[in-house]
Amino acid sequence: MNMRVIIAMALAAGMAACAQESAPPAAESANKEGAAPAAAPAGAPAGGGGGGLAGTAEQRAKQEELEKNTPKLRINEEVLRLNVPGQTIGETVGVAKNSQGHLFVYSRTGKTATVKGSAASMLFEFDQNLRFVKEWGPNNYASGFAHTVRVDKSDNVWVTDEGANMVVKFRPDASVEMVLGRKEEPLDWLERYVEEGEHLEGTPNARPWVFNRPTDVTWDTQGNIFISDGYNNSRVAKFTKDGNWAKDLGKRGAAPNEFNTPHGIAADNAGNIYVADRGNRRVQVYNPELEPVRIIEGMGAPWTACITPGQTQYMFTGDGNGKVYKFSLDGKLVGWGQSSLGHGQNGCLIHELHCESETVLYKGDCSTWTVEKMTISQ
Repeated sequence: MNMRVIIAMALAAGMAACAQESAPPAAESANKEGAAPAAAPAGAPAGGGGGGLAGTAEQRAKQEELEKNTPKLRINEEVLRLNVPGQTIGETVGVAKNSQGHLFVYSRTGKTATVKGSAASMLFEFDQNLRFVKEWGPNNYASGFAHTVRVDKSDNVWVTDEGANMVVKFRPDASVEMVLGRKEEPLDWLERYVEEGEHLEGTPNARPWVFNRPTDVTWDTQGNIFISDGYNNSRVAKFTKDGNWAKDLGKRGAAPNEFNTPHGIAADNAGNIYVADRGNRRVQVYNPELEPVRIIEGMGAPWTACITPGQTQYMFTGDGNGKVYKFSLDGKLVGWGQSSLGHGQNGCLIHELHCESETVLYKGDCSTWTVEKMTISQ
């Protein structure tokens, strides 16, 4: 086949992949970021488990009643003026801070061709005065389609790239220490699906060491690594602190210990793991051995979860409609508030939250191209 034809077909395929977020299976189509919520399937269970982004009529009514009877949070939103020389900030899907007060923004921007088409992952650092410091990991092989960024207790910076199917750990000096997962070789992909015309039938079975559109990462008190994996594998993967495969939990479904787009993950001081089970409209909580602790409901569709520092901890979750929910760790909703209005968008208004304290959150999203500092009172 003429190489120009192959390149043209590859570019078209890459554009389609960006538009469709790698074409998730039919059951996943209602969960694509930025897409309008679709109606919940008939027979979806009420009160958590199933329902998708929009929820069933019964779920929506129950959520409305819960919010009516819960104190409303007052949220002061400050849009941060972040400027990157010679670069558009792009879709600021990931936000996190280190112990020095530096802000990290993982953004869907860029143009280098590394994943089936144009890549969209750049990691920016800003100092405590919001001055641009540098880009981390420029032109790296795991830059595909940015999803989240997290900073651990040692100030290592971790990025989860949904497009590359990789999680990368950077040391505080921005050198690479660990890489988990591995993306499909672009050359192999072009050869199989463009030149030879093969078709991928369904989603491959989940297997150790390999991700399929992962979404987030966290750690327990021993440094073990937990990854929400994610859009297609619908599971939680556990690695040792040295990066060795330990175990996994979950498959696609709505029962306990099943997931429908585990879209975020966080941990508390005891090492319990909180999984934002977005399509099932709940957070499932596990101990470090991935044994179930509780299921928390009442937050709409959780796109992200973060746990506040300190002795008394709270969980904050964010829905793509801009609503923020505050929970005690035993699962009680103690407050909620509306954010992110007035930007000309109505979807993916929250993608990742960073909990600096009980009263200060940082928010990234994939529709307004902004990072917000949210100061919360009740």
